[in-house]
Amino acid sequence: MSAAVEGLQSTLAAEHAAVWLYGVLGGQTSSSAQPSLSKRVGETYVIHRSRRDQLTRWLRDAGEVPVASEVAYELLNEASTPAEVSAIAVDVEHACTETYADLVARAVGSQRRWAIAALIDAARREVRFGGTAEDLPGIGT
Repeated sequence: MSAAVEGLQSTLAAEHAAVWLYGVLGGQTSSSAQPSLSKRVGETYVIHRSRRDQLTRWLRDAGEVPVASEVAYELLNEASTPAEVSAIAVDVEHACTETYADLVARAVGSQRRWAIAALIDAARREVRFGGTAEDLPGIGT
């Protein structure tokens, strides 16, 4: 398997997790009690679902079998308060920035440009959910 395909597969696996986790977070967020948080969670769910679908298309177009989603993923807390929901969202977006940074290193051409845009977008969302801005998101220290 090429490095580019491995990068697409690992990024797809991360997007499967993000879609599942944001689905759970959406169910734990009240649109009447926390309208801003609820809207942000819902919009983020749609973004991750779209990215998951794009990665799946690229893998199928390359003749690869896309990695399957897990049945469930682990929540880091109960997600019963807005702070807990935001903390999980920060962790999900941080994990996505790391995965997209890896894809940037492995991909070429339009897929690399797409990965760069996704990395920047995930880093911005991480900050909007309460995370800390980093000089080089996804690279780690």
